[in-house]
Amino acid sequence: MSTQAHAIASNREAWNASAAQHRNSAAWRELIASVGHPNFSCLDQTLTQLLAQVGLDGKDVVQLGCNNGRESLSLFALGARSVMGVDQSSAFLAQAHELTAKSPHAPHFVEADIHQLPATLDQRFDVALITIGVLNWMPDLNAFFRHAARTLKPGGTLVIYETHPFLEMLDPESAAPWRITGSYFQTEPVVEEKTIVYEGQSEANGLASYWHIHRLGDVLAGVIGAGLQLRNLTEYAHSNREEIYDVYEGADVQIPMCYTLVAVKA
Repeated sequence: MSTQAHAIASNREAWNASAAQHRNSAAWRELIASVGHPNFSCLDQTLTQLLAQVGLDGKDVVQLGCNNGRESLSLFALGARSVMGVDQSSAFLAQAHELTAKSPHAPHFVEADIHQLPATLDQRFDVALITIGVLNWMPDLNAFFRHAARTLKPGGTLVIYETHPFLEMLDPESAAPWRITGSYFQTEPVVEEKTIVYEGQSEANGLASYWHIHRLGDVLAGVIGAGLQLRNLTEYAHSNREEIYDVYEGADVQIPMCYTLVAVKA
């Protein structure tokens, strides 16, 4: 097994192992209580406004890296005709089906590694969506974007809303959170053997996960190399990461904390 294949497989196991902890949370209980509303949305203002500008009304949308499907379900509130969520974690897709059962909408979900998408998804979608925390699990961005571009119809749009790689240099939980502790040009992945959580402390579980640090230039090169035409790139000073990163918001000296990218398939 190649190094990249090992990282992908290990990440899948680590995500599957963390699903139960995510389900046993206040966030999950809130989702269960709210997804039944026809206009349910968990998307923040930045992404909602961007998708409204792109226009989802009557369009077919694929979300690559859909996790438990909460964002895929949210796309119907913006007028999406159909939604397909793709994820390699069977445990989180089980949660997606559970949420869908309580929703008036009917997205479809596919269990697949992005590098092994079924051919039935080729040139099928008007919009492909990638949100926070997807790109860093991918060992090869160039390959990732080539496969992502395959899902788009000619003229289709790729939308990315991701955390900014600048944050990888900082540790919000340290005694000096503004001190740079990592290199922007780090090439080796961050390897941890802990439960993957969004909030709170994670516990060691012996399952390795590989978090790959990609520069913004790597993202742009991957998008363009996949034959997509860049239409917009916007950086923001607000956080779309875990709450611990809020320490960097509203400071006198602002830093880039997230970004949006829009590209179109020729």
